[in-house]
Amino acid sequence: MSFIADKQTLDDLNLIGKYNNSSILHLFRGVKTRGGEKQLEQMFQFPLTDAEAINHRSSMFRYFGDKAFLFPFTGEQVDVAAAYLSSGGNILQMKLQSYIGLPAAYEQLTEGLKATLKLLQTLKTFLQDIDQPDWDPVKRTLQNIPVAAAELSLFNLLKYDRLIRHKLNREVKEIMQAVYLLDVYISVSAIAVAKGFNYAQALPADKNIIRVTGLYHPRLDKGITNNIAADGNSNVIFLTGANMAGKSTFMKSFGISLYLAHMGFPVAAQKMEFSVKDGIYSSINVPDNLSLGYSHFYAEVLRVKKVAQEVSTGKNLLVIFDELFKGTNVKDAHDATLSVSAAFSENRNCSFIISTHIIEVGEALKESCNNFQFVYLPTVMNGTVPTYTYKLQEGITEDRHGMMIIENEGILGMILK
Repeated sequence: MSFIADKQTLDDLNLIGKYNNSSILHLFRGVKTRGGEKQLEQMFQFPLTDAEAINHRSSMFRYFGDKAFLFPFTGEQVDVAAAYLSSGGNILQMKLQSYIGLPAAYEQLTEGLKATLKLLQTLKTFLQDIDQPDWDPVKRTLQNIPVAAAELSLFNLLKYDRLIRHKLNREVKEIMQAVYLLDVYISVSAIAVAKGFNYAQALPADKNIIRVTGLYHPRLDKGITNNIAADGNSNVIFLTGANMAGKSTFMKSFGISLYLAHMGFPVAAQKMEFSVKDGIYSSINVPDNLSLGYSHFYAEVLRVKKVAQEVSTGKNLLVIFDELFKGTNVKDAHDATLSVSAAFSENRNCSFIISTHIIEVGEALKESCNNFQFVYLPTVMNGTVPTYTYKLQEGITEDRHGMMIIENEGILGMILK
């Protein structure tokens, strides 16, 4: 079963944007090769849902990070070899063509062959220092390719070309995939070391826990850290706090960490363990839809309906709701947030983070539900100037400083002047 994260969720968490310099994918784009970039993108598009597979991939990243290997090729070297393996034509025919003034094809093919042989020999030497069984099949294939001389006669060019492009073509292309994977392992693990990221421990789904220590947003080099945990007995994190207190950033940090953890990638946390989920759904930046005539509120309702449909199928999900029903009046938003939060919470196999400005909802949920944990991000007032700690505290906020911020910005004076 594939891990589920729809476009809204991917956009909310800014995960995939290939050409978006602020995306999480871009954060990990340190690969040297085009094939490595494709491997990286596939890992982002298809997180894993098997705890053993996740932990195995994490262990490979950790291994390469501990060893601090450098990728032994340039992107150009790998591209030349890849082009050669995919090329057509016959060296002997091209050699004959070169005698009549058409040398380009022959020179390109022979240079590609030489580059490929050099790459294979370099890889063979490099893998001698890697003691992981995953790489044993590659090592065995490389043993079947004899070392080429520095200068190759036409006869040897023909011999090696037949061996590489024909007899062992499938095996050598598999070696190229291993080279791309090596590129990803080395580049991602180096980024993890440079940024101080760590690797999560995946647990079977039936454990139904998520525990994170020292969580922060991976795009913040010196982000404030927080600890958070959820399980079947406490599966709803109910978050309150003023605007600018850090609620959305915290929720995104949590969602991103769980997504990266399912990829086996390093996470921005000191420690993390999690039960494998079937997917993540979020509702953070839900837009209206003018073409369909949907107001912002109706778009929110449809998003909640979509999540409800998925939760009702029994999937183990992480669900993130940032300020439910902010597109309607306060009374309806209060009643809807209260009833929807309570209803969702009955699905103990799922984990929820729900934020709101309507703190009265939290007080009501305290009375009726025993599986909520109430946390808030505080505001500290320096006179009339609000400051923010970005550190979670237990309870429900009592901060109400919106009007003070408006007054501090001098808006009323501008209007009444």
